[in-house]
Amino acid sequence: MYDYREAMTEDVKQWITDEVDLADWTEDRGGLEQQLNDDLWTADSVTGNGSGSYTFNRVQASLYVLDNMDLLQKAINEFATDPATVGDKFISEDWEWFDVTIRCYLLGSVISDVLDEMEENGDFDESEE
Repeated sequence: MYDYREAMTEDVKQWITDEVDLADWTEDRGGLEQQLNDDLWTADSVTGNGSGSYTFNRVQASLYVLDNMDLLQKAINEFATDPATVGDKFISEDWEWFDVTIRCYLLGSVISDVLDEMEENGDFDESEE
C-alpha cells in the first residue's frame, strides 16, 4: 500500500535540504512553515500542483489513489469539491488530479511534522560562536 505521508515526508525533507538555508530561520520556525506551505503548494516534486501531476504517469497515480480512497474522501471533503467535479474527474480517469488533491490536502500537516522532527533533532539550534 502506498503511504502518502511517508513519501511526502521524504519529499519535504529533500526540498529543505536542497532549497533552504536553515540558518536563515533559526528564530522563525513559523515563518519557515508558511514559506514552505507557499513554495511547496505548487512544487511538482512534492504536490504536483504546479503542473497538475506528481507522478507524470496516470497508471501510477491511479495505484496510489486506489490504495488511499479514505484520504481522497477526506481531501474532497476538506476542499468542498462538488460531486459533479469528482464524477467528471473519475469518468475521465484523471487519477493525477486525485493524486495531487490528496498531496495538497496533506501538505500542511506533513510540513509541520517534518519541522517538529527537525526541532527535536536540534536542526534549528543556532551555531555556537
